[in-house]
Amino acid sequence: MQALNCRQRKRHSGPVASTSAAAAGAGGAAGAPSVAQKALAFQQAFWKFLRPHTIRGTILGSCAVTAKAVLENPQLIDWALLPRAALGVLALLCGNGYIVGINQIYDEDIDKVNKPFLPIASGELSKAQGWLLCAALAGAGLVIVATKFGSLITKLYSFGLFLGTIYSVPPLRLKRFAVAAFMIIATVRGFLLNFGVYHAVRAALGLPFVWSPVITFVTSFVTVFATVIAITKDLPDVEGDRKYNIDTLATRFGARTISFVGAGLLLANYVAAIILAIRMPGSFRAPVMIGGHALLALVLVWQTAKLESEAYTGPAIQAFYRFIWNLFYSEYLLLPFL
Repeated sequence: MQALNCRQRKRHSGPVASTSAAAAGAGGAAGAPSVAQKALAFQQAFWKFLRPHTIRGTILGSCAVTAKAVLENPQLIDWALLPRAALGVLALLCGNGYIVGINQIYDEDIDKVNKPFLPIASGELSKAQGWLLCAALAGAGLVIVATKFGSLITKLYSFGLFLGTIYSVPPLRLKRFAVAAFMIIATVRGFLLNFGVYHAVRAALGLPFVWSPVITFVTSFVTVFATVIAITKDLPDVEGDRKYNIDTLATRFGARTISFVGAGLLLANYVAAIILAIRMPGSFRAPVMIGGHALLALVLVWQTAKLESEAYTGPAIQAFYRFIWNLFYSEYLLLPFL
């Protein structure tokens, strides 16, 4: 009887054990990410690696300057040039990606404190992957400009990559020094992008380079604006910068002082734009130039007062920095209509 019960237990336990083993195997297979899941995870990490807020600024800036150059010479519009223009934007995005990417490679420890969501700091991308992406982005951008846009634009593009490199890479690592850091950002975002794009568009249209009043204005305006971005970008990063001895104006003087300095520079920028429109009515569309900049100035004052009322807390500072970028985008949205 005991032997019979033993045989019955074996007979019933066999299928159950087999089913359990199969379920465990299926669960193990389900737990491993599929190729599609890995591809999606890499795509999301790569998108964060490119720093989307800087991409928006590059796309808006290049498209707005292109549109203004074309609208100044509507009789020369040639839709066959559109693919070349798209390649130009792609080259700028590659350069942008290289500069922000190499900064993440060398800022891994700082970003673990200040920006733990970035893909290298979070471990979503390895440093080796970061290097491969930076090399591919820089190489692709250089090939595009060298084959499509001539020697001057290639030299300007290479100079921009050089500035982005010495900003982040030892032994220079100029981001450690506040003045050098904001001069590099102002040069790349202000002068090189606006001058380079405008020059390339006029060359594509068969025109010699000539500074127009609007492009002269926006290049000067955005250079000052890029300086503001350079000094306010460190506001949310004070803790990590102090820990790793990164000298910024925010670590020297504090969030409140630098917020007021940045807002003051921007307000002066807007006032100068309004005065310029009044003094040179034939060079600008005064209603847009005056009305648009007056409105942006009022919103700036309101947001600065809001930051003060919220006592410069972490979330308030981050929201203020995002607002600065929104003002930057707004200037380029105005540009074709100035």
